[in-house]
Amino acid sequence: MAGGRAAIAQDHAAGHNLRPGGRAGDVLARDPRGAAVGAALRLCRRGRRGARGRPAAAARPDRSGGSHGVRGKPKVSLDYAHERAGGADDGRVVAGIDEVGRGPLAGPVVAAAVILRPQAMPRGLHERLADSKTLRPDIRAEIAAALHETCTVALGQASVAEIDTWNILNASHLAMARAVEGLGIAADFALVDGNRLPALPCAGECVVGGDGKVLSIAAASIVAKVARDRMMCTLAESHPGYGWERNMGYSTAEHRAALARLGATDHHRRSFRPVREALAS
Repeated sequence: MAGGRAAIAQDHAAGHNLRPGGRAGDVLARDPRGAAVGAALRLCRRGRRGARGRPAAAARPDRSGGSHGVRGKPKVSLDYAHERAGGADDGRVVAGIDEVGRGPLAGPVVAAAVILRPQAMPRGLHERLADSKTLRPDIRAEIAAALHETCTVALGQASVAEIDTWNILNASHLAMARAVEGLGIAADFALVDGNRLPALPCAGECVVGGDGKVLSIAAASIVAKVARDRMMCTLAESHPGYGWERNMGYSTAEHRAALARLGATDHHRRSFRPVREALAS
């Protein structure tokens, strides 16, 4: 573990002198604590600071390292300024966090935590990072594979039952916490997409629109999106008719029509109104 921290710190300190090489594991984080989940969720509140305190505010992005999305250029260029402000160049381990799947009617919500290792990333990879929503599926898959190969990556998810029990916001926060806990190395600071900071095992900062501004958050958005899409395609094989391989569980006309025709599955979120209405009809 100490060796892993040293390698990450060395890579962070080297900045963007990118070269191929290196490997890090991917961990799907799970929560074995049962009742501890409720206690953790009660800690989720707006603007929570981590136990180790918040570092100096992030410097204004220098806009120097752009990124392109296949479906159009992001509104704001991605850069490494937030990671540096979080202490990445000084040996602190900084993770970017994002989630995918808050809006769908079916399936889990999935979060990813990514610790970038600039020295290990293939040349040109950081220029390809973008908000996952702007990328074609094949491009997302290529980038996700490269991130799994060269960065420290972990996934966390919250189940449909947890979404229905705790609500989607708290379930999303739970998935994020599981992702951080699954990294296999203690993060010192987390950069989280959005405006509400979950209860995490480290200090953190929210970045609104972070998947279009912060390199590590953009990386997390891609990893989470690819992972969840694959989950939904797998579920579609055993639950045909809903079009999950195309709509990924989102509330499309095809999905709503299938709900009315076929009814809800165990993978549908009964706390979501379209599902409740389908069950009541």
